[in-house]
Amino acid sequence: MTKSLKTKLAAFALSLAASSPASAEDLSFEDWLKGFRAEAAAAGVRSEVIDMAFDSVVMNQRVFELNDNQPEFSRSVWDYVDGAVSETRVAEGRAKLAENKALLDKVEEEFGVDKEIIGAIWGLESSFGKIMGDHDVIGALATLGWKGRRTAYGREQLIGALKILQNGYADRTELRGSWAGAMGQTQFIPTTYLRFAVDHGGDGHRNIWTDLDDVFASTANYLAASNYHHGARWGIEIALPQGFDYELADADVRKAVIEWAGAGVAGKTLNLGQDIDPNTRARIFLPAGHKGPAFLVFENFEAILKYNRSTSYALAVGLLSDRLAGREEPILAEWPRTDRALSLAERMALQQALKDKGFDPGPIDGVIGAGTKKALKAWQKAAGVPVDGYASLETLTQLTS
Repeated sequence: MTKSLKTKLAAFALSLAASSPASAEDLSFEDWLKGFRAEAAAAGVRSEVIDMAFDSVVMNQRVFELNDNQPEFSRSVWDYVDGAVSETRVAEGRAKLAENKALLDKVEEEFGVDKEIIGAIWGLESSFGKIMGDHDVIGALATLGWKGRRTAYGREQLIGALKILQNGYADRTELRGSWAGAMGQTQFIPTTYLRFAVDHGGDGHRNIWTDLDDVFASTANYLAASNYHHGARWGIEIALPQGFDYELADADVRKAVIEWAGAGVAGKTLNLGQDIDPNTRARIFLPAGHKGPAFLVFENFEAILKYNRSTSYALAVGLLSDRLAGREEPILAEWPRTDRALSLAERMALQQALKDKGFDPGPIDGVIGAGTKKALKAWQKAAGVPVDGYASLETLTQLTS
C-alpha cells in the first residue's frame, strides 16, 4: 500500500468517527430491550416468553467484531476456497457420506437434492456437526438488532428465535449458535428454521442440532424450495475468448450455453456442446476479476446462494460437492495470489471514492454487494479499464489516486 493511500485511509477513518452519532445519544442496550418488547408482542410473542428469553441476556461485543470480519468477505476468495476444500475436509466428507449413505440416499430421493451438496454444506457450516457455535442466539441477535448496519436483520431474526421458543421447538438452553444467530449442524437462522426445518425422523421435533435425519432433510427442503435441480451441475470452469467483454460477466446477464459457446466461451474440462445441455441458461462468474479463473454457473449455483449470499461460499460448496462426488476437476487457471483481500476500512474507502466520483454504491458499509459492484463497473467503464466489478487493492489505488 502506498504512503498516499495510507494517509487517505487514516483521514477517511477520522471522518467516519466524526460523523458518527455520540454514543450518549443512543439508547443503552437495556433500554433497547425494553422498547423491543412492544415490537415482539406486536408480532405475536407472549410476554412470558419474552421475559424468559430476555432474563439475564447480555450484549455481546464480539458480535460487532465478527460482523465486520466475516471470512467469506474479509478473506481473498482463493484463501477461503483453499481452506474450505482442503484435502482433510474432502477425506472426512467422503467418510461421513459413506457412514450415512442410507439416510442420505433416502433424503436425496425424497427431496431431489444431491447428497454431495448436502454433505458440502454440512462440512462448511459446522465441520460435519463438530462446530455449531457457542454464542447465545438471543443475546447475539439482540446485539445485532440494537445497533450497527444489520439492525433490521437482528430484529427480524430475534422475533423468529422467540417464536421458536414459544412454539416449543427448542428450549432456551438449546438456542446456541453462531454470532449471527445461525443454529444447528447446517446453520439455519431462525426464520429459515421456521420455514424449512422438518421433522423427518417423526419424533415430534424439528431437531437440527443432534438428529441427522432432521438435519439432512431440513437442508434438502431448503435447497429444493430454492429451485435446486437433482443431478445438474452447479457450474464449470471456462476459458474466455481473447477480447472478451468483461461487462458480460454479470449476475443479470444469463444466456443459453449454446449462445455462450457461439461467442467463443469454451469449457476447460468439459465440452459445452456435448457435456452440458446447450439450452441450459447460465451466467459467467469471475470470483477474482479478469485476472483469475472464470466459471459458467447454472441454476444450482443460484440455489446455493440463497442459502448464503456469499459467492465465495457458493463456489466453495460447489467445488467441495464435486470432490465428494468423485469429480476430480481442479481449478486450472491461476488465482492472482499476489493480490489480497481489502480490509473493512479499505472497502469503505473504495465505496466512498466511488460516491465522490459520482458513482453511487449505496450505503458506505464495507459490504461489496450488488450496488457497489454496479457502481464499480460504471466507473471502470468510464475509466477504460476491464469492467469486471472486482474490488482489488489496485482498483482502490486507482480510485484514490
